[in-house]
Amino acid sequence: MIPGDLRYTAEHEWVAGDGSGPVRVGITHFAQDALGDIVFVQLPDEGTAVRAGDSLGEIESTKSVSEIYAPIAGTVVAKNASLSDEPELINAEPYAAGWLVEIVPDDAGEIGRLLDAEAYKALTES
Repeated sequence: MIPGDLRYTAEHEWVAGDGSGPVRVGITHFAQDALGDIVFVQLPDEGTAVRAGDSLGEIESTKSVSEIYAPIAGTVVAKNASLSDEPELINAEPYAAGWLVEIVPDDAGEIGRLLDAEAYKALTES
């Protein structure tokens, strides 16, 4: 299932929010499914400035270690502290309790340039 109210990247991150305030970022169901059981997450500290495409951290699973990329430029204002003790939340609820960070965008217009649900669905089915 691909939520219709989110925006997506080709690297399988999602963004919730329109950019008028902080947006929430996570990885998609498709990504967590491909990774397998997630055992560790490394996230940036609050106050970290990121550019679109920059590494936001890493997700370690029983299969591999994968980079997480910033979908937009901005400043990290929150990270999901629950993931340090329960990284498996990403597997269980990638669009809810398994969110990664919140970012205040430098340019809210960047969000509109991300993939919508239909385009992301087409990407994952190709």
